[in-house]
Amino acid sequence: MIWVINIVGFLLVAVIVWWFWLYKPARTAVTKEKPLVILLENGVYQPAHIQLPANQPVALEFFRKDASPCAEMVIFPALDISEELPVNKSKTVRLPPLPVGNYEFHCQMRMYRGELTVA
Repeated sequence: MIWVINIVGFLLVAVIVWWFWLYKPARTAVTKEKPLVILLENGVYQPAHIQLPANQPVALEFFRKDASPCAEMVIFPALDISEELPVNKSKTVRLPPLPVGNYEFHCQMRMYRGELTVA
């Protein structure tokens, strides 16, 4: 009986590690013709991995459905940008032209996480 509890505990830890540190959803490309809405719901940004064109300003639209206090801010640390996100309303975040690279964005507690890939 004790070994069943240990196996279940180990599997639970493995799922948590996979979800928060290893899971990488598909990337979504942003173009001028296709505006991107990023949904905050159920503890994640959807999409969380976004591809942007290099050296062009971009506007990202965040729509927060999650009333969790953690979801009230989006922070782009490398860009020194932070914006408050209202519940059940869209908020546009304008990004300056970015050089090629990867830029993370997250909530203030880093529970909601995403990444911009600029190419």
